[in-house]
Amino acid sequence: MAGGVFAIDDNRGGFSGRITASVVITCIVAASGGLIFGYDIGISGGVTTMEPFLKRFFPSVLRKMQAADRNVYCIFDSELLTSFTSSLYIAGFAASLVAGRLTRSLGRKAIMILGGCTFFVGATLNGATVNIAMLFIGRIFLGFGVGFTNQATPVYLSEMAPSKWRGAFNIGFTFMIGTGVVAANALNYRSARLEWGWRLSLGLAVVPALIMTLGALLISDTPSSLVERGKLEEAERALRRARGVDTDIGDELNTLIKSSEAIKAANEETFKTIFERQYRPHLVMSIAIPFFQQLTGINVIAFYAPILFQTVGFGSDSALMASLILCIVNLFSILVSTGIVDRYGRRILFIQGGIQMFLCQVAVACVMGSQIGSSGTGTMPKSYVILVLVLMCLYAAGFGWSWGPLTWLIPSEIFPLKIRSIGQSISVAVSFVFIFVLTQTFLAILCHLKFGIFLFYAGWILVMTLFVVLFLPETKGVPLESMNTIWENHWYWKRFVKGGSAMVLPKQMD
Repeated sequence: MAGGVFAIDDNRGGFSGRITASVVITCIVAASGGLIFGYDIGISGGVTTMEPFLKRFFPSVLRKMQAADRNVYCIFDSELLTSFTSSLYIAGFAASLVAGRLTRSLGRKAIMILGGCTFFVGATLNGATVNIAMLFIGRIFLGFGVGFTNQATPVYLSEMAPSKWRGAFNIGFTFMIGTGVVAANALNYRSARLEWGWRLSLGLAVVPALIMTLGALLISDTPSSLVERGKLEEAERALRRARGVDTDIGDELNTLIKSSEAIKAANEETFKTIFERQYRPHLVMSIAIPFFQQLTGINVIAFYAPILFQTVGFGSDSALMASLILCIVNLFSILVSTGIVDRYGRRILFIQGGIQMFLCQVAVACVMGSQIGSSGTGTMPKSYVILVLVLMCLYAAGFGWSWGPLTWLIPSEIFPLKIRSIGQSISVAVSFVFIFVLTQTFLAILCHLKFGIFLFYAGWILVMTLFVVLFLPETKGVPLESMNTIWENHWYWKRFVKGGSAMVLPKQMD
């Protein structure tokens, strides 16, 4: 691609801070990998409320929906139904375990293409499904696709972006996830009126798969990945396109080459490398960040939003519309994060978002407890139903500018090249494991804890906010090659990192 320039220059903290047209276009194309994940999140919850879909595959759930003496908390409590949603994440977990080594040996671009192709196969099977076995096989292929792309895309974006703007570029992936969720919910709302609408919703997942796959074919791999695989001439061309044809890239390219050579001279990357003492903070963050994100409750709320809104008193169509509103709010909040993450930093967004989500979860629990009660047979007045929607939107906004995008950003930028692919694989694998566990158990927990489930998530949000305050250093504006300095200067982590003496961080400007 041509390397046109609309220059925003700044050399703080590292090499060229210029944003070129080439790097913008490349990162937009790469970030489209988030579309497939977002589309699936949005579609899953919607189709599971469509009566023709339930009648064909989950008739027991439909019978509970139509029962006169139903408990609203327990209508959708079905292991088979939750397995439909969660099966994708077991496949994603399996894919993420091998994606790290494949990404290192084949490159980031190749794995994004592989992910797009497998997701396309899964979407085709789901759209054409004739029985529940075919439905689940399709979900497994979707999971492979999401597992590969979620591992490769955030790393690709962090490696391509100038250090000053790395946060904004990486959040593009989360924005695409949000875009996919909104598109899916809008489609669910329209297709719910059709007898075969569920088939349309599932089958049109081929569209984001094609967008991502064809786009990935047109972009180059990252300079870091090309250097790592010994393709120095291609790396130089890719770096020059990304930084601008009139930019001196010699220092940055030499740093990448020396870093790669030092790693190869020391030893080959193995899975056990990340368990060495010097990588203790990286390992903890690769596990804790995705673990905590799932315990915000956002993914199960996103998957089951239509079900939740039906639980509190919305009709079927109204529940889908409420879910769409929730997703649009989340999408716009991601845009807010894109604009401020590289100015105010990561920590302040984590902390503010955590406080906002905590208060909203407690408030929702209080409203549901007072209006529906523990029996699940109460009814909620319309004004309180709207209040729940408002509180859920505020919760989604808090997530959208904090734990939503930053969960993908932080793991993709903290790892040194030696353990970057493995570290990202662990992060994605942990995310998939806990998405699976929570989606598989959420409807049963809702049935047993009732409104207390929101207090459960509120408690975890309080814990994770305190974790950020105490243990997560600021990474704003720090070049990837200098990221080790943040651990060497941290009050707790410096005892694990080699060379524990304080080092001067690159100058940061507001």
